[in-house]
Amino acid sequence: MINFKDVSFEYRTIRADGKQEDAGGVKDLDLEIKNGEFVVITGGSGCGKTTVIRLINGLIPEYYNGILKGTVLVNGKDVSKTPIYELSETVGSVFQNPRSQFFNTNTTDEIAFAAENQRRDPELIQKRITETASLLQINDLLGRNIFELSGGEKQIIACAGIDVLSPDVIVLDEPSSNLDHKAIAHLEIVLKKWKQEGKTIVIAEHRLFYLKNLADRMIIMESGRVKEELDSKKIGAMSIEDALKRGLRCISISDLQYKNKNVPKGEKIRLQNFAFAYKGKEHSIDIPELEMPENSIIAIIGDNGAGKSTLARNLCGLEKKCKGKLYYGGRWLGYKERLHSSYMVMQDVNHQLFTESVGDEVMLSMAYKGTTDGEKRSKAMEILASLDLKNAFEVHPMALSGGQKQRTALASAIASNKPIIVMDEPTSGLDYFHMQQVASQAQRLKAMGKTVLIITHDYEFILNCCDFVVHMEKGKVAESYALDRLGVEKLKKFIFGGEVCLKK
Repeated sequence: MINFKDVSFEYRTIRADGKQEDAGGVKDLDLEIKNGEFVVITGGSGCGKTTVIRLINGLIPEYYNGILKGTVLVNGKDVSKTPIYELSETVGSVFQNPRSQFFNTNTTDEIAFAAENQRRDPELIQKRITETASLLQINDLLGRNIFELSGGEKQIIACAGIDVLSPDVIVLDEPSSNLDHKAIAHLEIVLKKWKQEGKTIVIAEHRLFYLKNLADRMIIMESGRVKEELDSKKIGAMSIEDALKRGLRCISISDLQYKNKNVPKGEKIRLQNFAFAYKGKEHSIDIPELEMPENSIIAIIGDNGAGKSTLARNLCGLEKKCKGKLYYGGRWLGYKERLHSSYMVMQDVNHQLFTESVGDEVMLSMAYKGTTDGEKRSKAMEILASLDLKNAFEVHPMALSGGQKQRTALASAIASNKPIIVMDEPTSGLDYFHMQQVASQAQRLKAMGKTVLIITHDYEFILNCCDFVVHMEKGKVAESYALDRLGVEKLKKFIFGGEVCLKK
């Protein structure tokens, strides 16, 4: 059993101006989670759901600095007084960014690591790895270099490690954020298995559709407090209108709405003999020819490992050895020209946050001639305000939530004023409100004459703003199409195998 008794926590951070700031976290939280209960914690970005996860697995107060009041008990043990190595025998964690919990470069070694660390029987560990790999359908990922995996494949490896460990309590923070629908289906199978085994499961999540038939209870948080609790019956009966009123993502995929699109016409972006391969040929791309409309919002879709992120890196000129050229704006661009003409928002935005404050991060992208520091500051403030980050101007980027970091990187992309903007999973970890904000910003960029290419598994987002689709499979373009009514049917077939009818 997990008990929160009058728990409050504020993160202690240092602002760019050197001043201490206590913010975020949870306030006056009283919560009981029973043994074997499956609890979903949701709410807007920064509502406190990740803090709840960290309080259960002991990362607060062991790792995150701040002010903690009250008591958190897990199976009768006070988390703040229990060493993490002892708590980890009871609580297993799957983080939003799986890289932060890896200790090995080999996938099989990583899956075995937690169980080995607790001195489990080697033969039993090997047996569990075999069973888990079969269940998750990841036999082809065993014995691989973790750094060669896509973001979604890394997340599945993290889940596999917990399945092998088999703790009594499992906490997950946005586990589906980088997964395609096939991988989410596998994750759902694992969660169902854990529930049948009597595990206590607490999951912080924005994407709710795959949890509809699993959750015993849903806790909706706001500003660090519990705003509302729903039982399984109310969760199952929730309509898309009910979800939107609460600021939540759709609870049922069949509620996704089709919107009529203005199919872009005119100039084309052309890829010709576009090819690149990493050493070992994992996630390589080979595109003899591809045409996409300029001044449009293009969704790049495909299963995990299809080569989407590799394509993005090469579109932006980040790989010198990429063969072929890109035709844009009336001329052919080599990798150097692409590098100067494009801006990329990475899947793991921690790789591109460099400065001491959110405001400085955005201004760093402004390579405008003849612009004063005051004008840059004013422009940065305007962009941040449009992404609900105005109050974070002086905050250190590393003190932000995952969703806030994502929006900070997007703000930098907007500030760069580059003609081609590439985003790799920009809505990862975002709630419905902020997902719509990103959609609005993509449309804003299009209205400014930019071409926006978005790698995404977020089909709710695609239907909100995209007007063209490039479908990747095994490093090649399977098909490309405008997102008109016929295009939506093609998208539906890829996602659901044609089983779900999108509403108009």
